[in-house]
Amino acid sequence: MRFSTPSGGFAGGPYQNPHLLPTYAAVCALAIVGKPGEEGGWEQIDRVKLYDFFLSLKQPDGSFVVCQDGEVDMRGCYCLLCVATLLDILTPELVEGLAEYIASCQTYEGGFASACYYLPSGARGRLGEAHGGYTYCALASLFLLRPLVPGVFGLIDLPRLVRWATGMQGLEIEGEGFRGRTNKLVDGCYAWWVGGMEPLLRELVREQQRTGKGEEEWEEWDDAVFNQEGIQHYTLSIAQVAQGGLRDKPGKPPDAYHTACNLAGLATAQHRVVRSGEVRTVMRGKWRVAGNPQLEDREGRREAYLASCEWAEDEGAEVYLGGEENRVNAVHPLYNLTITSVRQMMGHFYGQEPVKSSVGPDE
Repeated sequence: MRFSTPSGGFAGGPYQNPHLLPTYAAVCALAIVGKPGEEGGWEQIDRVKLYDFFLSLKQPDGSFVVCQDGEVDMRGCYCLLCVATLLDILTPELVEGLAEYIASCQTYEGGFASACYYLPSGARGRLGEAHGGYTYCALASLFLLRPLVPGVFGLIDLPRLVRWATGMQGLEIEGEGFRGRTNKLVDGCYAWWVGGMEPLLRELVREQQRTGKGEEEWEEWDDAVFNQEGIQHYTLSIAQVAQGGLRDKPGKPPDAYHTACNLAGLATAQHRVVRSGEVRTVMRGKWRVAGNPQLEDREGRREAYLASCEWAEDEGAEVYLGGEENRVNAVHPLYNLTITSVRQMMGHFYGQEPVKSSVGPDE
């Protein structure tokens, strides 16, 4: 909390300006180690000032700069949406035009670029380079926007996105790791940035199959987006180093960033996390009306809560390469936090009772 600023946003360090990325990091850290109550961190977040800080960064085209006088960046849009959803400050006013802006960042390859580039005429041009990190941020952002923009996935080319994403996994000779861009080398961090899209893409394709959309595109779909055991192999046998920590690739030193992303990708490859209708039904039945009528009537509020908290681990579908001693906890595909951490923080700020993290009613 020492890095919280008078504006409501968080800075990356002492004497620095508030910025969307450290704001996301700070709130996620508080989801893990914080709690309600005095000095627990959660009550000390000034959500009113934070909301105003977010609005101050909004641009006319619906996007956001990452800080005052900063650049527009897909990562910033994602970080803002994560924090706004976790803390119950997501509103139509905040996200107006953002879905259309994100969709305009999809490139001819199918992945997403860091930002939208405007032509001299003022029209939006799909001129950026598809990148694993920006694509994950774009896809997760569209899921987070869905409670307020129900038809959001009609704005993008899903078959092209799936085709691009599956092409990012390396061959067996490359250890079956992921690259972040076409014709680049594999890198352990993309186990999360690309591999972490697996639950999201799987859910979207299954939706299309259920509704009969694009039948020819999905007729040979076997419900496997990536080679999950290949991801585990790269992480455990290639990215992991003997002295501890994980790395980009052989020849590179381990570091905190690559350790975190490798392990998040490993979690996604080991566990099958799905949107559970059972969990959604239980949560909807337990929904408590807010004491403030204005809060309760806010568009999309309950749906934002349900859409994030309905994700659950499909028990019995896990696969641990090398045995259960290699197990790590499952992560939420939208936040890169444990499902329990997401539900506890959102339960607090939305005034709801969390349910357990696996599929099935909370008995």
